[in-house]
Amino acid sequence: MSVNGVTSTQAAAAYSYNSTSAAKEKTSAEEAKTTTTAEDTGVIYEHSTAAKTSSTKKTYTPDTNLVNKLKADAENRASQLRSLVEQMMGKQANTYGNANDIWSFLRSGNFTVDPATKAQAQADIAEDGYWGVNQTSDRIIQFANALTGGDPDKIESMREAFKKGYAQAEKTWGGSLPEISQKTYDAVMEKFDKLAADAGLTTEE
Repeated sequence: MSVNGVTSTQAAAAYSYNSTSAAKEKTSAEEAKTTTTAEDTGVIYEHSTAAKTSSTKKTYTPDTNLVNKLKADAENRASQLRSLVEQMMGKQANTYGNANDIWSFLRSGNFTVDPATKAQAQADIAEDGYWGVNQTSDRIIQFANALTGGDPDKIESMREAFKKGYAQAEKTWGGSLPEISQKTYDAVMEKFDKLAADAGLTTEE
């Protein structure tokens, strides 16, 4: 009886021990599996996010409001300049009558300018005047950026468009443009170079 009792007690204890150990091992295995799964999932998630970020391409949208503002401002200033020239020509009708057009009249330099007109023209083409090198070259770059939305891939196409426009202006003028225009051309080229350098692009010589 006592042997059976001892045996039963030992068997029960062994069963209890084995069950507890098995339960602990099972729990440990499940925790390890859960941890591994969470870690694996984390790696997959991070990889997916990185891939998504690297494949995202920025969209560049033209700033039509700025384009329209720059155009309206330029047209208004050009109208003022035309008015000055027309007033000057009106006082020298004979001289203008011998010229083919307004451009040949201005190119000839065969005219006089009253003090008020001269002062206004000098202010306009001064270093920081509206038609001066700095402001004019800045406006051209602003206009290019507004048209392309700041897309660095369009820098060279904007540069080429400017070159064609300058060549057309020379054709209309009837030869090389005045020194201020040539300086403005050089300033615009330098600013296109800076845009390209800031965007990490190389420019062709």
